[in-house]
Amino acid sequence: MTKAEFIDIMSEKSGLSKANTHKALDAFIETVIEGVASGKKIMIQGFGTFEQVERNAREGRNPHSGEKIMIAASKAPKFTASSVFKGVVKGTAAE
Repeated sequence: MTKAEFIDIMSEKSGLSKANTHKALDAFIETVIEGVASGKKIMIQGFGTFEQVERNAREGRNPHSGEKIMIAASKAPKFTASSVFKGVVKGTAAE
């Protein structure tokens, strides 16, 4: 599903105009990105949690040469779906 298709569905479900839905979605995405980038944990009940995780430096291998290389420590975004979300996807959600 593309962003435009997603906005169409959100607009229909919410009763908002497509323009206002687009603004709301963009604001949501921007807020999540800024929050996670600043180290905040964003929990949305019934949906999931967005957070930043730190990866330690580690040793890896170049897949072409087999040579050992050091992979630097880094930060990455992480999303964990809520049990409600997981249940809907699995088809086991309580009605």
